[in-house]
Amino acid sequence: MVILGVDYGLKNIGLAIATSPLAEPLANLRVSSGVNKKLQKICLNLQVEKIVIGISEGKIAHEIHKFATQLGKELNIPIVFQDETLTTRLAAQNLSESQTKKKKRQGPKHSFAASLILQEYLDTLKITV
Repeated sequence: MVILGVDYGLKNIGLAIATSPLAEPLANLRVSSGVNKKLQKICLNLQVEKIVIGISEGKIAHEIHKFATQLGKELNIPIVFQDETLTTRLAAQNLSESQTKKKKRQGPKHSFAASLILQEYLDTLKITV
């Protein structure tokens, strides 16, 4: 089973992929009017069978639900939510500890956060992909 992990933000969307019991960072997308088309193409090319979207509390939760509803209608792929509390902060911290230059850390932090979300989902459910 191919599962896509999504870290949704107002400016960036991080993507991760799992084709085994381990999630891997995949890509970062800028939020724009064509982002759902890009996601549709990625899902088609990778033959994604499920999407795991990170969700947190607060104002952003409404935006995430809206995004997920629209995406679900367009892709016809099952979507599940996984708690993402502090994953972006943890991703930034882990990248910082890797001693990568600050400029290089900014790009991958969203896809790394998506891989943390997806990995937690896989670990929680003991899924073998």
